[in-house]
Amino acid sequence: MAKTSTHFFCTDCGHEELRWLGRCPGCGSWNTMKEMKVAATGKAAKGARGFKAPDTGGAVGFAAGSGRMQPGAAPVPLARISSAAEARLRVEPVEISRVLGGGLVEGSVVLLGGEPGVGKSTLLTGLGLWWVRQGIRVLYVAGEESPAQIRMRAERLGFKPDQEEGFSIIAEVQLESLLEILTRDREEAGADPPPCVVIADSIQTLHSEQVEAYPGAPTQIRYCAGVLADFARRSGCPLFLLGHVTKSGDLAGPKLLEHMVDTVLYFEGSGGGAIRLVRAVKNRFGTTGELAVMEMRADGLVPVDQAGVLFLGERRGHEPGAAVCAVRNGSRTFLVEVQALVSSARYGTPQRVVQGVDSKRVALLAAILEKRAGLDLAGCDIFVKVAGGGRIDDPGADLAILAALASSLRDKPVRADTLVLGEVGLTGEVRRVADRDSRLREAARHGFRRAILAEPDGAATAAQQGLEMVIADSVESAVALALEPGGRAARA
Repeated sequence: MAKTSTHFFCTDCGHEELRWLGRCPGCGSWNTMKEMKVAATGKAAKGARGFKAPDTGGAVGFAAGSGRMQPGAAPVPLARISSAAEARLRVEPVEISRVLGGGLVEGSVVLLGGEPGVGKSTLLTGLGLWWVRQGIRVLYVAGEESPAQIRMRAERLGFKPDQEEGFSIIAEVQLESLLEILTRDREEAGADPPPCVVIADSIQTLHSEQVEAYPGAPTQIRYCAGVLADFARRSGCPLFLLGHVTKSGDLAGPKLLEHMVDTVLYFEGSGGGAIRLVRAVKNRFGTTGELAVMEMRADGLVPVDQAGVLFLGERRGHEPGAAVCAVRNGSRTFLVEVQALVSSARYGTPQRVVQGVDSKRVALLAAILEKRAGLDLAGCDIFVKVAGGGRIDDPGADLAILAALASSLRDKPVRADTLVLGEVGLTGEVRRVADRDSRLREAARHGFRRAILAEPDGAATAAQQGLEMVIADSVESAVALALEPGGRAARA
């Protein structure tokens, strides 16, 4: 047996040290260095550090010009490489297809992370059943459930044994054995095998004999993911890796895992209800930031109708402390209601409680509102949330947050038909936002008649949509315009 030594690995980024440290030198996280035994010499150490993958079979039908990785290939000039678009497998529902960039690219590796019980396995089982009905073979690697449990879930999603024989379960978590099964399956399919999708549930349960560490350790995750990604790119089979998340919501394992894959998706619940969000945070073959909105039902996940107004909640429209903005997620526009409650702090230090928005951002905006608009918030408790359980990262929502805070403090409502849109600078100026026309169109489509913006550019577009443009050049003027019935309309 190879000699082993004790090393310490950061559970967040995978950084390695020979001794324990309170703070990781790689990513700066505290108390993330964990002890584990690794091979010091020999084959195991070489595999763990160099990612020397086992032979995945050089003769698995890699046709010349197919665009796939070819073992032992000589350097090819860039000018001789075809610029044709990558072949993509269709994906249903369309919500997921859009998040993936318009389909699943041949040989791509997709990492899907989410909280326990949010529905990751349900989502991929449903996708797998749809692919099988289109004649695409699906190999589901069961690392966390028994085949019988997966069969029960498939039946709930409409599985028909006599029609969907192309959905196969592989109950194997040992990497070398799994790779042998996958390679043999591709060889038996012939020189020109039909499309096949591999789903590994989950990457944390896989382990290799090449790495002397427990399953789920950073070295195991790193090595197993590297080998499977190599198989996917050589064989052309798209690969899904399901991943766990930490209590802070980040993907468990080394940060390197996210760099090794082509696409990273986060699967999130929204407000503790049936709504599920699939968010693309990395995509080599599509737009980063795309968002799919789904609803969990007894028969699986289905797209949500009118997703653009999902986060408006049950609007009453005449209550102080609420403002509506239009935010962009990838290529989509969502109308979101920001709610705020400002009250006198009667029990010591004022509280700042925030849901759906970065708390530091709210603190910054509150300071701007106090300094530039003359509103006294220093001795007040501030509570801010996004209706419907949504989350806002778009700077174009700054002005809506300020309007909601001012509305609650002064106990005056923002007009129900008013859209508040703009980024706010530290000097109190209101700035224009990107993709403004698409935001205005979405607001007009859902009955909004008035928009508070930074500058009159695009007034003609707004007029065509039936929107009254109200111009605010500073935080002070924006608050005054948002809380009064009329406003200074821009001329088209």
